[in-house]
Amino acid sequence: MSLIDAERTTFSGAYWALAAVFAFSVNDAVIKFLSDAYPLYQVMFVRSLVGLLFVVAIIVPLTGTTALLRTKRLKIHLLRGLCVVCANFFFFLALAALPLADAVAIFFISPLLISVFSVVFLGEYVGPRRWVAIAIGLIGVLIVVRPGTTAFQLASLLPLVAAFGYAFLHILTRRIGDTENATAMVFYIQVSFFMVSTTAGLAFGHGGFDTFDHPSAVFLLRAWVWPEWGDLGFMMFSGIMTSIGGFMISQAYRRSEAALVAPFEYIALPLSVIFGIVMFAEFPDGAALGGIALILVSGLVLIWREAAARRKTMLSTPNRL
Repeated sequence: MSLIDAERTTFSGAYWALAAVFAFSVNDAVIKFLSDAYPLYQVMFVRSLVGLLFVVAIIVPLTGTTALLRTKRLKIHLLRGLCVVCANFFFFLALAALPLADAVAIFFISPLLISVFSVVFLGEYVGPRRWVAIAIGLIGVLIVVRPGTTAFQLASLLPLVAAFGYAFLHILTRRIGDTENATAMVFYIQVSFFMVSTTAGLAFGHGGFDTFDHPSAVFLLRAWVWPEWGDLGFMMFSGIMTSIGGFMISQAYRRSEAALVAPFEYIALPLSVIFGIVMFAEFPDGAALGGIALILVSGLVLIWREAAARRKTMLSTPNRL
């Protein structure tokens, strides 16, 4: 294989990741829009139901047959599902209380965690310059969170918890990516969402636990509300976006190393600022923009170092006929 062909194969994961991030960013904005009127479990229930139908009716026929859904690694699929459910629930609860850009920026400790976890759990290599980039990203997250100041909110911890769940999700994806296909991965994630949201709906749907004033708690515990038709359309659209995004991000982490794919997810940062300004009139202050910039620079440095390391490796490895 030539150097150019190898790079195309390697970076195909990055292309999948970029498309997935756009789908997820649109979904984040939709969830924040719905958080003022509907409970989270209801949004997730409709989203997962539509997502399941979309996977079975659209993605499965386009990628193969229902045989793709058979697996001998059901436990790992369910563990992945639990990770992504936790990541989504905590992140979406944060969206109810925080500006969109701030929540996304704090959550973006996850690609840094993925790079670290790829070393610990997968034995992948991260060089010293990339460790410096990771440290810069962590400083950016601290600037956005602002612990110890009056600007700090407990809700800022929610996307941090979500980030750990998301990082473990993709490490598990790398672990089973050689034997499991992306269609099965997104299918079992949607199944996990459906099961958890149904259980939460049965537990909280009556609204009896809705006794808190915090917007995140209200978003979680408010009573089930029959949606307006337009809002129901947004919930269904969210299901389609997450199914498409879930398929594409699974493809990304199957095709390329976690430490390579993770930085490409940073496109979500400028997207969150744009969506926050356009849809919610949320203008980040100077400190938030500074922290976001550091996180973005960290991601770009990680991209650059990974590309340089791969090119050097390919040039130093003789071709075999």
